[in-house]
Amino acid sequence: MWFSHEIRVRYQETDQMGVVYHANYLTWFEIGRTEMIRSLGVPYEQLEAKGLLLPVVEAEVKFKQPARYDDVVTVHTRLESYTHVRLAFAYEVKRGGDLLVTGTTRHVWVRKDWKPVRLDREAAEVYALLREAVSPADGTGY
Repeated sequence: MWFSHEIRVRYQETDQMGVVYHANYLTWFEIGRTEMIRSLGVPYEQLEAKGLLLPVVEAEVKFKQPARYDDVVTVHTRLESYTHVRLAFAYEVKRGGDLLVTGTTRHVWVRKDWKPVRLDREAAEVYALLREAVSPADGTGY
């Protein structure tokens, strides 16, 4: 049930030690979840057009091995859990078969005024797509 997206490490993403600066993994997590949701047929701009935002309310990152300049890494993303108001994503960043980083982010659906909103009421079609991503009818998932 994982969605995968490849990224080539850019020089600007590395630090003086020649490894990817730790904060860049959060950016890669964002790329992973954005592309995953896009692959479901819902680009973020479509959500925002409906007045929906999905801010990060919690993040956790665990570092196993460093990524380095010009490495090709794959960000694996899956929707770990969801309710009508909250989502949690899990991530694995790998270089080939080597696990480099794991992490999670937690989010809450809000309106532009930052008040929580129930996704099943505001965008039932999006809620159904997320439900399908977690528990697909055919059992395949990502």
